[in-house]
Amino acid sequence: MAIDLSPKLAKKVYGGDGGSYCAWSPSDLAMLREGNIGAAKLALEKNGFALPRYSDSAKVAYVLQGNGVAGIVLPEKEEKVVALKKGDAIALPFGVVTWWYNKEDTELVVLLLGDTSKAHKTGEFTDFFLTGSHGIFTGFSAEFVSRAWDVDEDAVRSLVGNQTAEGIVKLDESFEMPEPKEEHREGFVYNCEEAPLDVDIKDGGKVVVLNTKNLPLVAEVGLGADLVKLDGGAMCSPGFSCDSALQVTYIVSGGGRVQIVGVDGQRVLETTVKAGHLFIVPRFFVVSKICDPDGMSWFSIITTPNPVFTHLAGRTSVWKALSPQVLEASFKVSPDVEQLFRSKRMNEEIFFPPPK
Repeated sequence: MAIDLSPKLAKKVYGGDGGSYCAWSPSDLAMLREGNIGAAKLALEKNGFALPRYSDSAKVAYVLQGNGVAGIVLPEKEEKVVALKKGDAIALPFGVVTWWYNKEDTELVVLLLGDTSKAHKTGEFTDFFLTGSHGIFTGFSAEFVSRAWDVDEDAVRSLVGNQTAEGIVKLDESFEMPEPKEEHREGFVYNCEEAPLDVDIKDGGKVVVLNTKNLPLVAEVGLGADLVKLDGGAMCSPGFSCDSALQVTYIVSGGGRVQIVGVDGQRVLETTVKAGHLFIVPRFFVVSKICDPDGMSWFSIITTPNPVFTHLAGRTSVWKALSPQVLEASFKVSPDVEQLFRSKRMNEEIFFPPPK
């Protein structure tokens, strides 16, 4: 597979005083196009407001930093005004209209990962803005807009022409946006920082999985996700998705080393990663990570809402299921070596602490 799998950083697409929108391009990260995946980051400064838009792709949003507010409108439904905080994962199916706002001093940063199989451009999100310099209604004639909205053409010129910003604006300090409602989080948001742990291994790492059980709306998005925190120097077991799914990984904090092995046992990637890097593991390829002494965390989406992984080391690995004779014959080793191999990692699942 002659595709560059090297991790990449996002590049700025547009922005101004209110914040910025950055994205990963298929021209830099070819696996986005190959895997029909889009990836972007929205960053809002204090009083930054991301104008209402809808997208050609279903997504999972993940709050990397800060606190803020999002408006979410499903087709033919009322607006949900949702408070956001670090660790929130939000399912955004097709047809949803969203806006985003930050009233705090700390920058609000939201990661957006999604499926572009139905998008206009493979491997890229295309947003359709309701207002602003690129708003949908700038393309209609005043007559059409006037009749659609039942206002005169002077009002049309104000409504369509006054907002000249592209995508993101900075609101006046005194401007009051809608207040979020706690009940509006229900069914839309799942906080991965506060959720019960799905895996917790001492000196190894922790995992929280996002799936249809804890956020049913991800079934409409068609994606699963997880947040993984690896303790200093620990290793994540070599493994692969056994349901023909891609894994898209964003490094949230820390750093470490990554190896990916593909067809015919060829190592297709050996690199170091740091916060802000994004990389993609192709279907059925095996990936493993070892983090630096300060630890590493990452947020991943998997292109199925309820992913299943096969691990190739540890207590739950396939090796433990195979019979001794099969291992002896496959490795071409003696029973003593097979027994030594089988005796290791008996009490550890998918994370292994650093050597003592």
